[in-house]
Amino acid sequence: ALWCLMMSLTPTRRGLLDLPWEDILIPHILCHVPLQQLLSLQRVSKSFQSLIQLYLANMRCFDSSQIGPAIPQAAFVNLLRDSKVLQQLALQDCSSWLTDKDLLPILLRNHHLHQIQLKGCVRLSRSTLVSISMNCPNLRQLSLAHCDWVDSLSLRSLADHCKALEAVDLTACRQLKDEAICYLVQKCSRLKSLSLAVNANVGDVAVQETAKCCPELEHLDLTGCLRVKNDSIRVLAEYCPKLRSLKVKHCHHVAESSLSILRVRGVELDVEPPLQRALVLLQDVVGFAPFINIQI
Repeated sequence: ALWCLMMSLTPTRRGLLDLPWEDILIPHILCHVPLQQLLSLQRVSKSFQSLIQLYLANMRCFDSSQIGPAIPQAAFVNLLRDSKVLQQLALQDCSSWLTDKDLLPILLRNHHLHQIQLKGCVRLSRSTLVSISMNCPNLRQLSLAHCDWVDSLSLRSLADHCKALEAVDLTACRQLKDEAICYLVQKCSRLKSLSLAVNANVGDVAVQETAKCCPELEHLDLTGCLRVKNDSIRVLAEYCPKLRSLKVKHCHHVAESSLSILRVRGVELDVEPPLQRALVLLQDVVGFAPFINIQI
C-alpha cells in the first residue's frame, strides 16, 4: 500500500509526499512501516530522504534489531544524529562495536528515555551508566546484562538519580556485591523486576534488603547466586506479597523447606519439588511413570 501511494506521484494526482508530513505521514503512516524499509525508501529521491530524516528525528522508539544483525557503526550514528525525543532505546545488536563515544551524545540529547536495553554491550564503560543517571530522570527499565563494566560507584549514581526504576537487569554484572545492591534497592523502592543472576558475590544480605525495601517486587532472578540461602527466601515470602516468579536454579543452598512457602502462594518457581523431580528421574531411568496420586 505504501509503495502504491509513493508511485502515485503525478501532476494530476496527489501523492504520498503531498500529505502533511508531521501531522499525517510521520505519526499515522510511517510509524507502521518497518525501519529497514524506511531506510531503503530514502534512496527514492531527495524529498523522501528529507522525509525519512524528519521521521528519524521524531522517532520515539529505536530498536537496532529492526535493522538487522549487523548495523554498521557509521549508519547507527547517522540514524540518531538528530534524535531528541527517544523514549525507548534497544542496542543489544550493537554490542560488538558500541562505545561511549557512540552512545553518550545520544543520551545527552534524549532526556525522555524510559527504557534502555544494553545487554552484552561490553565495550561501554561506567561513564555510560553515569550519563544515563544524569540525563534520564524518567527511566523505568534498564538492562545491563553481561556488562562487566558496571561497578558499585556507577550503580550508586543510577540509584541516586533514577528513583522511578521498575525493572533492572544486572545479570552477570560480576563487580557488584551485596553493598551495591542494597544501596540500589534502598533508593529505588518501586522495583517490580530485578535480576541478579550469575553473580557469585550476591548473597543473603542483598536479597533480604531487596525484600524489605521493594514491597512491589514481582519478579526476582537469583539463578546461580551460590551464596543465597534459605533465610533470604523466607524473608522474600514475608515481605513481598506480590511476588509472582522466582528463579533459584543452581542456588545449591536453597531447599524446599523455604520454597514450599512460595509454592503454596502460587509463585512460579524454576525448580520442581523434590518428589516430582524424583518421579521424573524414575521415568527417565525405567521408561515409565508410576501411577501415584500425591498432593504436593
